[in-house]
Amino acid sequence: MTQSKQKRFILRTVILTVLAAAIIYTIYSNATKERTQILGVGDEAPDFTLEDLNGEEHRLSDYKGQGVFLNFWGTWCKPCAKEMPAMNKQYAEYKDKGVQILAINIAQSNFEVQKFANQYGLDFPVVLDRTKSVMHTYNVDPLPTTILVNPEGKIERIITGEMTEQDIATFMEQIKPE
Repeated sequence: MTQSKQKRFILRTVILTVLAAAIIYTIYSNATKERTQILGVGDEAPDFTLEDLNGEEHRLSDYKGQGVFLNFWGTWCKPCAKEMPAMNKQYAEYKDKGVQILAINIAQSNFEVQKFANQYGLDFPVVLDRTKSVMHTYNVDPLPTTILVNPEGKIERIITGEMTEQDIATFMEQIKPE
């Protein structure tokens, strides 16, 4: 074997060894990584604190005893934009019956979110999940996702995708306090 062929052989062997080690490490780390708890219907809704567009804090636990309609959304999300006017209309119907909406925007600027809220004349609290920590805690994917929290603080239902106004009214009725 010539010297150049021997060098190529050694170089290829080293590269293959490094690739094999990387693959083995990736498989091992994924297999041993702690899995995040997936939330489901009947689970206690994890508490969180987020600020709204006025800088006021909203804690989920502050709404104990009321139904809470957690809506995860983004200004760029077309289905989110379509359901916001219907949510606003139903909020007007249900806010005095013990059902609250917290619209949780996913990591957008105050300017973008304020412009959107003004455009749609939103009356319910719009809070900002700047670090996506609440989104990750609730395992939200895709947007929009709505999580219904009953007055006892338990997850009543998880809805992914766009809702009609009739859907929203039905869901608010489900979490209305007795």
